[in-house]
Amino acid sequence: MNRIGWAMAAGALLLSGCGRSGTPPISSGERYVSSTAEEAYQLGAGDKVRVTVFNEPQLSGEFAVGADGVLSLPLIGNVAATGKTPAEIAATVQQRLGDGYIREPRVAAEITTYRPFFVLGEVSSPGQFPYQANMTALNAIATAQGFTPRANRKTVLIRRFGEQVELEYVLTPELRVWPGDTIRLKERFF
Repeated sequence: MNRIGWAMAAGALLLSGCGRSGTPPISSGERYVSSTAEEAYQLGAGDKVRVTVFNEPQLSGEFAVGADGVLSLPLIGNVAATGKTPAEIAATVQQRLGDGYIREPRVAAEITTYRPFFVLGEVSSPGQFPYQANMTALNAIATAQGFTPRANRKTVLIRRFGEQVELEYVLTPELRVWPGDTIRLKERFF
């Protein structure tokens, strides 16, 4: 191969690195399902839960899920919380309180504060932000003061809490964000 052939091959190789890995962005699935009802949200580090033990105000209160994934509650100690729903937490607390502490306890649990989400890349004010129920990617971008002039407004990269891989999604008004997500907006090339 002569010099011109090598130059063309090198140029083609360089240009091939400018595009995506060949996988088209995701445009449907669970993140695009509109929901007005509270989902079966699974707790994780950074969430805060209000546990109410009826007729026992000294055992009730707001408790944070620690970095180790547990809630530290009075009388019964640590309760594993990561990956459980508030209803499962209530059932566990109720069962443990009923094992010799309180006769027929009634317990409720609800999320008071979700773990934050993060926005990076081509937004005016990247950072960590408080999550609100039923948040969309466009809401999250607005919370970060909107797009920069160079932002790609067609797709967004999202890494779900606890996962290592970012997935590329088509940016639509229905695209949902979940607590703990990391959202990254790429730069557009032209």
